[in-house]
Amino acid sequence: MTVPRDIRIIEAILFASEEPIPEEDLKEKIINKDKFNLYMEELKSFYDKRGINLVKTSYKWSFRTSSDLSDDLTIFKKQKRRISRAALETLAIVAYHQPVTRSEIENIRGVQMGRGSIDHLMEIGWIKPGGRKNIPGKPTLWSTTDLFLEHFGLDNLSSLPNKEELKASGFLDKRAAIATISDIANNNIDEEAKEISNEESEEVNLDDFINDEQKV
Repeated sequence: MTVPRDIRIIEAILFASEEPIPEEDLKEKIINKDKFNLYMEELKSFYDKRGINLVKTSYKWSFRTSSDLSDDLTIFKKQKRRISRAALETLAIVAYHQPVTRSEIENIRGVQMGRGSIDHLMEIGWIKPGGRKNIPGKPTLWSTTDLFLEHFGLDNLSSLPNKEELKASGFLDKRAAIATISDIANNNIDEEAKEISNEESEEVNLDDFINDEQKV
């Protein structure tokens, strides 16, 4: 069966277009303009049971994915997110002082913090709430997770470097604790996070983060 050239032209235009095409624009491209409605009905019927359907919205036409296939075509993508300096410092404090409360994190960092850092670390799966401290207000205690150990290539928390090891490696005066954790893992930390932890404009002294004898 021979398909009229006008139908092929309409089909090609709709297939190549990223946007719905007005009827008048389609009519301008064909010879038998009086058969336009017939052509569109034929195309619509042809694609009715296929993976794409011909759809009319207002006075425009377009091909769209068949609605019953939407679940099969869903694509999940991993999206890289920039890890803020505050989140990196918070993670380092939790790793070395756990279990630790939010106020204790603020005291060590010397600044107040919003929910963003903790929420982001929870979303990544690196920290978790671990009960409440038995003091007025019973604040939440935060600890690292097994995913944290897995991500940074640590067998257990005792594998974290102590202050003397950091000094010997030359990290104590130059880099945040999280950057050191990353070096132990030797991979898996995003380059943007490394750049954040290496900012020349703000050096971090690990003496504020690490105290081998302090355990909350």
